[in-house]
Amino acid sequence: MELNFMRILATIINFIILILILKHFFWDKIKRAIDARQEAIDETILKADEDAEKARRLRLDNERILKSAKEDGRKLREEQKKEADRIYKEIVDDAHREAESIINRANIEIQREEEKVKYELKQQVVDISVMLSEKALGESIDESKHRELINDFIEKVGI
Repeated sequence: MELNFMRILATIINFIILILILKHFFWDKIKRAIDARQEAIDETILKADEDAEKARRLRLDNERILKSAKEDGRKLREEQKKEADRIYKEIVDDAHREAESIINRANIEIQREEEKVKYELKQQVVDISVMLSEKALGESIDESKHRELINDFIEKVGI
């Protein structure tokens, strides 16, 4: 196979002419198509970056909102616990006051009953003493004077 210099030169010239014709008629269209495609790719990449940034911001916002909600829930639980403790303490304090009041009323009632029993016992002792002295003397004596004497005696003895 022999190399024909003229043929190679003609092929190179034809190729250059073909490139010039293609450049003259089609280069702008090809360039615009390539540029449009590159621009579309750039826009897609930019939009993807923007979407990724937006998703990151939304994730951060959601995390912040979730953290805030958890904190609010914790604060609410603490407030409710404090309120429940306050109500519990109030109920217990009311119960203690009521119990003290009942005990005080019972003590007062016991003292009244004790005084009443002492008075009734004293009256019975006086009546028995008057009756015994009448029987011992065989006659009736001045009952009011006798009661006065017996009451004085009982008070001195401490009954």
